[in-house]
Amino acid sequence: MTKKNIHPTWYADSKVYCDGKHIMTIGSTKPELHVDIWSGNHPFFTGSQKIIDTEGRVEKFMKKYKLKS
Repeated sequence: MTKKNIHPTWYADSKVYCDGKHIMTIGSTKPELHVDIWSGNHPFFTGSQKIIDTEGRVEKFMKKYKLKS
């Protein structure tokens, strides 16, 4: 026999918010979800990610292991 009243309430239309804006609707055990980062504003997914080599780390690595660039 299964136990009754042990499962959380399922909300099929939970709203996800980021910076106060409604982003999407998903199923969850909470009626509202507030997130800081999602694929729509993450630099990796938006293409705005930049790799910064401030101390010449790449050149230092290449020189250390005697690799050609």
